[in-house]
Amino acid sequence: MSGERIIYLPLGGAGEIGMNAYVYGYGKPGKERLILVDLGVTFPDMDGTPGVDLILPDIAWLKERRNQLEAIFITHAHEDHVGAIGHFWEELGAPIYARAFTAHIARLKMEDAGQSPETVCTVSPWPETVEAGPFKVGFVPISHSIPESSGLVIDTPQGRIVHSGDFKIDETPVVGEAFDRALWEEIGKPGVKALICDSTNVFSAHAGRSEATVGPEIEILVRDATGMVVATTFASNVARVKTLAEAAVRAGRSVCLLGRAMRRMIEASIKTGVLADFPTVVSPEEATQIPRENLMLIVTGSQGERRAASAQLARGKFQGLTMAEGDLFLFSSKTIPGNERGVIQIMNAFSEQGVDVVDDSSGKYHVSGHANRPDLETMHALVNPQLVIPMHGEHRHLREHVKVAGAGGRKGVLAVNGMMMDLSGNEPTVAEYVETGRTYLDGSVKIGALDGVVRDRIRMALNGHVIVTVILDEDDELLGEPWCEIMGLPEMGRSNAPLVDALEEDLSQFIGRAGDKTITDDDKLEEGLRRIARQTTQNEIGKKPEVTVVISRLA
Repeated sequence: MSGERIIYLPLGGAGEIGMNAYVYGYGKPGKERLILVDLGVTFPDMDGTPGVDLILPDIAWLKERRNQLEAIFITHAHEDHVGAIGHFWEELGAPIYARAFTAHIARLKMEDAGQSPETVCTVSPWPETVEAGPFKVGFVPISHSIPESSGLVIDTPQGRIVHSGDFKIDETPVVGEAFDRALWEEIGKPGVKALICDSTNVFSAHAGRSEATVGPEIEILVRDATGMVVATTFASNVARVKTLAEAAVRAGRSVCLLGRAMRRMIEASIKTGVLADFPTVVSPEEATQIPRENLMLIVTGSQGERRAASAQLARGKFQGLTMAEGDLFLFSSKTIPGNERGVIQIMNAFSEQGVDVVDDSSGKYHVSGHANRPDLETMHALVNPQLVIPMHGEHRHLREHVKVAGAGGRKGVLAVNGMMMDLSGNEPTVAEYVETGRTYLDGSVKIGALDGVVRDRIRMALNGHVIVTVILDEDDELLGEPWCEIMGLPEMGRSNAPLVDALEEDLSQFIGRAGDKTITDDDKLEEGLRRIARQTTQNEIGKKPEVTVVISRLA
């Protein structure tokens, strides 16, 4: 050996589902040339990240080594793989490579973030490869729930690595490329050092179903409906959107797409050639003039997103369209863990309107885009790697996938975010542990998860907030009484007096008793006022709020 090594370092997506970012490197330790596979986001929730717009991976380690970064490769156009590209490209500066559909979406992401879309390069599928330093990288078509998904063949001077990307084994995918067993077997023939593999559905024991099996069931449902039909699915699942639209046309219904993401994905699919025969659609304005029994809406918001079309319809009206008793609403999607509350709220809101809600509890109207356990075993057998390294899963998924690899006679390696693996030689080792975390996009600013902003926001949400203001003259005498403003707290306390009155009375008494050392020292005065405000609020309403003290001294 010449001292070079192959490294694999997940910065996101290994130990969680979402926020994918995987680094590969080759070279002497510390001087490796690097490539990045995917750069995605995950989504906030009101419980843990209130007010946050997006959650991005912590790429501090990679930013420090941007001069070693040769290229960024995007496997497919789901948000958890491409969503952070515009937010981070300026800090990384490397060219971006993707296939046509994914490249189109990546360019839109770059434009949305004010970056040049010209940095995104469109590449053709395998056997074409891109040279990036010591790497040769090829995009291998693979079936998933979005067009032109790809696994990656990453050839290094010390052997071949296969990065599966998100995938399923689907030989009749409706839209996009079918899974090609012979192609993947051919890729494995030269020998594969490591397969870095999707783990999302490792606990599903049955072989995955094809997208083509969904169409007939949806067609029956739409055909038998008497009122307006509204269906929601992931906007990126172009095959499902097409299936829904074709079912509507066969039932004699006009189709209307609602939601920016839905229209954007269909337009991108048509523009890049992955959709050639999507049914004609009507505008929302035209839809309002069509009899309900002759109309089908396909809408965004399958995960209960508050601003999406489905949630707005549940609240009353969206773009002039409303639901009515006897209408049908179909969730042709799986609810991602953590989104159940928002989805159930929408279901109940529709139920109150007399709308019949159908979800996927029967298994008829949705199939997953990820490989179940038997399909993972098939992929292992086709590629036949020395090592299987699970990715794209929570810790329990990764751990179970290691067991599946072991049961098939292959070595499995559990590598979570921040664990740099040295894949050189025949035995993988942990080379280093890199600190990883999350970056929050809060408005237009990126903040670290440990910066305290979100923590303070949660504390205010849980405890309420009191602002205390005092004004002192040049002789340190109080001008007027202290006054308080409260937010997120009850107005009346246990003493049956307004909480503000009780606070101002106790604060006045504190200042009246305070000695010169306290009155002349802003820090001591602030500490005392905060303590009294919290004690009084605790006595009055049983809560200790966050307190902001404003002290003004007149010169």
